[in-house]
Amino acid sequence: MNYLTLDREALLQAHTELQRQFDHFCTMGLSLNMARGKPSPEQLDLSAAFLNPPPSVCSPGGVDGRNYSVLEDLPEMRRWFADLLGLSAESILLGGNSSLNLMYDSLCRLLLFGKLGSTPWCRLEKVKWLCPSPGYDRHFAVTEHLGFELITVPMTPEGPDMDLVERLVAGDAAIKGIWCVPLYANPQGACYSDETVERLAAMETAAEDFTILWDNAYGVHHVYEPVALLDILEACARAGHADRVFYYFSTSKISFPGAGVSMMAMSPANRREAVAHMTVQTIGPDKLNQLRLMAVLPTPADVEAHMKLQADRMLRPRFDIVLEALERELGGTGLAEWISPRGGYFVAVDTLEGCAARTVALAGQAGVVMTGAGATFPYKKDPRDSNIRVAPSYPTLEELRTAMSLFCVCVKLAGVEKLLEGCA
Repeated sequence: MNYLTLDREALLQAHTELQRQFDHFCTMGLSLNMARGKPSPEQLDLSAAFLNPPPSVCSPGGVDGRNYSVLEDLPEMRRWFADLLGLSAESILLGGNSSLNLMYDSLCRLLLFGKLGSTPWCRLEKVKWLCPSPGYDRHFAVTEHLGFELITVPMTPEGPDMDLVERLVAGDAAIKGIWCVPLYANPQGACYSDETVERLAAMETAAEDFTILWDNAYGVHHVYEPVALLDILEACARAGHADRVFYYFSTSKISFPGAGVSMMAMSPANRREAVAHMTVQTIGPDKLNQLRLMAVLPTPADVEAHMKLQADRMLRPRFDIVLEALERELGGTGLAEWISPRGGYFVAVDTLEGCAARTVALAGQAGVVMTGAGATFPYKKDPRDSNIRVAPSYPTLEELRTAMSLFCVCVKLAGVEKLLEGCA
């Protein structure tokens, strides 16, 4: 049924039925949380081997993981990431469990010290940052917390609106960078096309120290068939902008979210500067954790097999439930649109304009907590009040079926209410 074609009387009848369905859910005593992309306990159980001590406390190169060493150890761990992601081991620096921590520190260094001789950003009157949206709320929170002015750039199925990005960065030297989640972008699941990557690498910018923070968080998190991603570091080097990008990745959803290994990759010049600052900040991350990771998953093929197990047993069945429910309950209604992602952790739904906050509130009233409406935009302000992030990874399959049935009723109820307002 296309609700957009209904007259007022038919809408009132639909509202009565939808309200009846919603009231039934409210009597069920639901208490479900779909607010964040957390692995389920069953998915974490697949990583039980990471709880074991490493077979040796020393690396193949003879570094004792129990003791102090140097920031750039372990070289074997850097080679592990390089082989997995198709990067140069010499470009990589290792961190603790959180890649977001590395991103925050990178921006703090640019604020305090500048980049390769440029003026430290803290001395500038204003720093602006591009935020492809819908996007990752924690990214936006970092740049907002540091005092940057956030500029919304619309997302397309192939990445940010590059015509707008190129126009903005060419005309304003205060725009110092852009957030990018290039593969299965949070929350829509969009994947950057080769053209998007090339344009980001080659575009002319008014700011000589313009910086891309490239968070390849879901680089191996294929739920259906794998999608290839062009190497941004190589593309920037080819375009004559080798120092433009900082590339981040972690094993947080490969092993355990709170006990993974993170890394960042960059140009030789950026790496030398980062090492100089980080050597003062830290002696180095947890080497025993690195040894444990390499022992459990020694090769890219082992990682691929482990991630396929996660997809087959845990993630794909949940994505199937979400996408099938959306198509069955909302397809053809005119009340919602969505992209079917091929990987990552989220599905994004766009309701009728002005209905996202109402939909999320209705779901919460019936006992299902979802990501707050507006969270996927800078300052938590969705200009259309339409985008909702669905995080299916944590609930059980039965809980997810119930939650999606309720969610679809809430989308329709909020949509019909909006349409009735227009008929008044």
